[in-house]
Amino acid sequence: MWLDLLILSTLSQNGIMRYKELQQAVPDISQKMLSGTLKRLVEDKLINRKMYNEIPPRVEYSLTKTGKDLMPAVGMMIEWAQAHFEEITAE
Repeated sequence: MWLDLLILSTLSQNGIMRYKELQQAVPDISQKMLSGTLKRLVEDKLINRKMYNEIPPRVEYSLTKTGKDLMPAVGMMIEWAQAHFEEITAE
């Protein structure tokens, strides 16, 4: 869930991004985790995946209208997590 929010937030801030750009923007994420998360977000219709018929292939990701509409709620969740970070991470 946190990874979904991070990717949505990153796309909201940067607009259209390619896979490699997302991988660089999200620290310490494996290819498998990023690929799976992007696939799920596309299936949930929160992000668009646009593939260009080029060599080498080019794929771009961006927020859908539904994804953009979700961003105020995502922002509130991120603010809440930042405000409660210490108690959330305390053992």
